[in-house]
Amino acid sequence: MNFNKKVILITGASSGIGLELARQLATYNCKLVLAARRESLLEEIEKELKQIDKDIISVKCDVSIREEVKDAVKTAINSFGRIDIAILNAGINVKSKLNEPDSKAMEKIFDVNVIGMSYFFEDLIPVFKDRGGMFVGVSSLADIRGFPLSGFYNASKAAATLFLESQRIELKPLNIKVLTVKPGFVKTPMTDKNKFKMPFLMDVEKATKIILKGIEKEKIIIQFPWQTVWGAKFLRILPNSIFDLLADKHRKSYQPESR
Repeated sequence: MNFNKKVILITGASSGIGLELARQLATYNCKLVLAARRESLLEEIEKELKQIDKDIISVKCDVSIREEVKDAVKTAINSFGRIDIAILNAGINVKSKLNEPDSKAMEKIFDVNVIGMSYFFEDLIPVFKDRGGMFVGVSSLADIRGFPLSGFYNASKAAATLFLESQRIELKPLNIKVLTVKPGFVKTPMTDKNKFKMPFLMDVEKATKIILKGIEKEKIIIQFPWQTVWGAKFLRILPNSIFDLLADKHRKSYQPESR
């Protein structure tokens, strides 16, 4: 995949990995559609990046709101005539309190991390059918197991990973590619809120370079860093009794922030 002259839509483009994707892609000869909830911040980012590349537009889009997703896709196509790559990066986490499941928090997380992703598939598959296209869905290595105080997030990322996998198989005959990005810990405003040690924490600039290189190579799964990837594989095959002991130790050492 060559980014040259491609129209690329990025969700969650106002911070973290999404923002860094926009900054790095602005140095390529491509057209960018930046989508995020925070409109004023997005407009500042658009102004900043237009000093590098004039072919950039921003559109307010809360991916959990169906009509805003439709409007974002429509705006992108009206502005540039098509979309070639949709990088579905928007994601949130809401920490739960110990022994206090919060169904509203879970609903909010799934609306953004899973349902919002499916909205773009629904709107873009008819567009991609005509000339091919690519979905790049950002999941996480947190999809491996259910960790204490992160169960909602883990579950949403597991759902996103499996959804992307199924779509990859289904859409292949239509010349529509689906790539899954599974980072470990990346230094972003979201991970800055974590109160626990994050092994192999990676700078967002380096993480983004890995993602873009993976997209260029059309890797089915882009996962990193390798230490966390292998650690995740190990945790996945651990017997439940041993995993429970390790997870319980983590639970005891963790002081959840109040919401």
